[in-house]
Amino acid sequence: MVATVLRLRYRLLGNSLTRSPWQLVGFVFGMLAAVWLVGLVVVGLVAVSFLQGLEATRAIAVVAGSALLLGWTLGPLIVSGSDGMVDADRLAPFPLSQRQLMFALAGTGLTGIPGIATSLTALASVVLWVRWPLAAVVALPMVVVAVLTCVLFSRLVTTVTTGFSGRRRGQEILGTVVIGLLIMTGPILTGVLGLVDAADDLMARLGLAGTILGWTPIGAAWAVPGDVAAGAWLPALCKLAIAVGTLAALWLVWARALHAAAGTRPRPTTRTVKSGALGLFGVMPTGGVGATWARSLNSWLRDPRYLRQLIFIPLFPALFAFTTGVDGVMFGASAVFVALILAIASYADVSYDGTAFASVLSSGTTGRADRWGRVLGAGSVGVPAVIAIAVVVAAITGTWGHLPAVLGGALGLVLVGYGVSAVSSALLVVPVPRAGDSPFKTVPGQTFASGMLVFVVMGACLLLSAPAIVLAIVSLVTGSAPLGALALVVGIVVGAGVIVAGVIVGGRILDRSGPGLLLRIKAFPI
Repeated sequence: MVATVLRLRYRLLGNSLTRSPWQLVGFVFGMLAAVWLVGLVVVGLVAVSFLQGLEATRAIAVVAGSALLLGWTLGPLIVSGSDGMVDADRLAPFPLSQRQLMFALAGTGLTGIPGIATSLTALASVVLWVRWPLAAVVALPMVVVAVLTCVLFSRLVTTVTTGFSGRRRGQEILGTVVIGLLIMTGPILTGVLGLVDAADDLMARLGLAGTILGWTPIGAAWAVPGDVAAGAWLPALCKLAIAVGTLAALWLVWARALHAAAGTRPRPTTRTVKSGALGLFGVMPTGGVGATWARSLNSWLRDPRYLRQLIFIPLFPALFAFTTGVDGVMFGASAVFVALILAIASYADVSYDGTAFASVLSSGTTGRADRWGRVLGAGSVGVPAVIAIAVVVAAITGTWGHLPAVLGGALGLVLVGYGVSAVSSALLVVPVPRAGDSPFKTVPGQTFASGMLVFVVMGACLLLSAPAIVLAIVSLVTGSAPLGALALVVGIVVGAGVIVAGVIVGGRILDRSGPGLLLRIKAFPI
């Protein structure tokens, strides 16, 4: 039965790739990225195994393995491209026992691109212990335990978020927890590593982190081979028990979560408004541009699926302030990183319209008017946010002379992003949570391949905004105020030009491809 589910999964993947060439492009980029990352990790592991001593090897293995598990755990919450092609809801009508269902879901997690890449990387970690043969032998079964732990953690998080998605209060709690974890990761690690005054170099800090993580469910499996190599048999047995116990506990908790989630269904919410109250529609200009502008801005201000993008606005400055300090380069460039996130936030925003996109097509709104309205809606939120971050950072650091250069790079990037999105959103649609669902919900039909499309759009944004970004970097390095002012002018001019070109090109594409986009949206699994 599990093999049948896996075959169906790959049949669905093949159908999605043949239906859209852009899906195929994303899949190819995903495969290339996975191969490149695995190759890079293997080269690094080989270098570490022959150049570092036992203590450094132990620390690197535990810290890297813990980071891998953390990525699998948070991935379903913050990455919209996580693989939801086969989930519990879609398998529910089939005569599967709960154990068969769990094996099928775990199998699909292992056989996806992230699962294969993780398995290959974890298997390559055995190279770390080639100088200690007994540790290398022990590392093989521990790799299996570690990879299965990653998959079960991911599936448990997916099941829990799906179960919460129908409850407004659960959604709010879940979102708060995730945001808190992300924002506090930097401060927590900085505080823990700063407890030891003697930790003046990177390896000492990694050793401290590895020692702590090795006694937790996060890193216990990765710490066992190191203890065996060091001859610390009692700690190795204790950590083995922690690792195996964690795997067993995850299986049991996941089983209970699946059983509890089986009876949970989304609950629609309604809101009563005053008769005749038009909100933004009564304020914005009339016509296709004004109506689309009001609708887009309303989504940015009230739709949780759009608001999720705005989480990153305070996130980057907070993380950089704790990790590199307020005098660091990263903190000073916080506005640029915020601009990058906002630039790609609308790369496929027609998807969020869902089947309601039919009303856009039937209204007679031209593609160009639709593009202008969406650009103005996103810009009404994004441009003030970027400017505010740049000004606040300059006020905190006292580097007012750098403000024009930072604004030039940031505004150039976000404006170019709006122009690129005006074209990409007329070409691409991807599965997204439905209106009213949790923005963190795993959606059927999502694949790693569709998630990789955003990186194609990101590359286009970075390439087109390169003139302003390069001038900004040169200005900051040389301290040249005229170059900073030039970067600001170039950023605004180039960004405005890309927006105009993007609206014209995207509008023409949308006029031709609108019905096709609607058909692809309707074809997404519900």
